[in-house]
Amino acid sequence: MSKGLEFGRKAAASGQGDSLVVFLHGYGADGSDLMGLADPLAPHLPNTVFVAPDAPERSAMNPTALQWFPIPWIDGSTEEEAEAGLMNATANLNGFLDQIMADEGLTPDRVALVGFSQGCMIALHVAPRRDTAFAGVVGISGRLLSPETLADEVRVRPPVLLIHGDADDVVPFQSLPDAAEALEAAGWDQVYAHVMEGTGHGIAPDGLNVTLAFLREKFGVDA
Repeated sequence: MSKGLEFGRKAAASGQGDSLVVFLHGYGADGSDLMGLADPLAPHLPNTVFVAPDAPERSAMNPTALQWFPIPWIDGSTEEEAEAGLMNATANLNGFLDQIMADEGLTPDRVALVGFSQGCMIALHVAPRRDTAFAGVVGISGRLLSPETLADEVRVRPPVLLIHGDADDVVPFQSLPDAAEALEAAGWDQVYAHVMEGTGHGIAPDGLNVTLAFLREKFGVDA
């Protein structure tokens, strides 16, 4: 059974929210780690509400931080523990998404997920397996989990923007073309990619600008 996730929220700048961005943080962080991205985005998405939930588990490496699921090659967990953690995180995130959409009075076509690192991984795992497609998914500096099962498990194919730094020493840059190839093989017709040149495991200004352009297009914000 899923439990409610704690989250931060930034109201729409216009006071009239008609769309929602859900930030999904990386391994060993929490929701506040990405919530600051709302500040530069909000003036250009005036009718968008921003939320950033905390992952459901304490990090095995740092009990003051959080994780969506264990990562065996980082924290020494077993593959079984990682799989159980992923299932738990999936249930928790799906429950959160259903509840926040109900609270905000929005439908999935007005919602976008923006995930960084492990948040990218959970976003790309959850979104295609839901019953109704989101407006879009932005996956930054992460990878696609279990690409071999995607074609059999996919239910919807939301537009996906993949962003990665070519100097990333945490999640290899090759994860971007690997994910794009797997998505296209599973029937996606809207997969976009952006390379942040010279960028390590982070979000460079050009990556944020591309994210903004993608969100404005998917939410139908006039240029």
